[in-house]
Amino acid sequence: MALVVCLSATLIASLACVLIADRLLPHPLNVVIVGIVASAFIAQRSLYQHVEAVADALESEGIESGRRAVAMIVGRDPTSLDEHAVSRAAIESLSENFSDGIVAPTFWLLIAGLPGVAAYKTINTADSMIGHKSDRYLAFGWAAARLDDIVNLPASRLSGLLIAAAAFLLPQMNGRDALQAIARDAGQHRSPNAGWPEAAMAGALGLKLAGPRIYDGLTVPDHWMGQGRAEANAVDIRRALQVYRIACVIQAVAIAVLAIAMNVWI
Repeated sequence: MALVVCLSATLIASLACVLIADRLLPHPLNVVIVGIVASAFIAQRSLYQHVEAVADALESEGIESGRRAVAMIVGRDPTSLDEHAVSRAAIESLSENFSDGIVAPTFWLLIAGLPGVAAYKTINTADSMIGHKSDRYLAFGWAAARLDDIVNLPASRLSGLLIAAAAFLLPQMNGRDALQAIARDAGQHRSPNAGWPEAAMAGALGLKLAGPRIYDGLTVPDHWMGQGRAEANAVDIRRALQVYRIACVIQAVAIAVLAIAMNVWI
């Protein structure tokens, strides 16, 4: 019930913003204003900076600094991570958050406008905060986690394909291996969604990602994504950031082409 109340309030507030913009502002200024508000839900530059900070820390100050930097973007215990595990964690976070933080909000913005992206971010934030089973938040957290899985289904598949497409365009990356990793490994991930971008990134870079990890002192078993080397490093983080940049460009170009095609068709 609490999640329903939060979603309802979000939808009402976002619809009110759209209606106010439509009534008080001339076209296309109203569209620009709504677009600016919606862009606040898409953390493209912030994600890049946080992941880049891990590579910078490893290269300039070593493992302890790298652990502190990666702790800002992952939930696992950083004290148990060596350089390779820190690097993998940064790349995994980049891959998953490309789906959750970039592709998914853009998808729902295109499908349902400002109310769609606002509702998505409400669900995603609820999952991040209490989307786990605990005595206090059992029902609310379970509902938030399952709903987040559902709303991220389309974007996770798209993000894997975007990463693979970027790999085809970049030298020393492997788009074919990215697609093969998706087909072979994505369904083996403990998450119904994270496996798609992580497997794609693993194949593109020639790495192994995911695998067993430690959360709250407990080892969480998981399948490896990709069949490459597990010994990732700061250079691999920067390679992943290259893939991420091109994948974002491909998404932007695809949206522009779609907008032009719809305008011509209409």
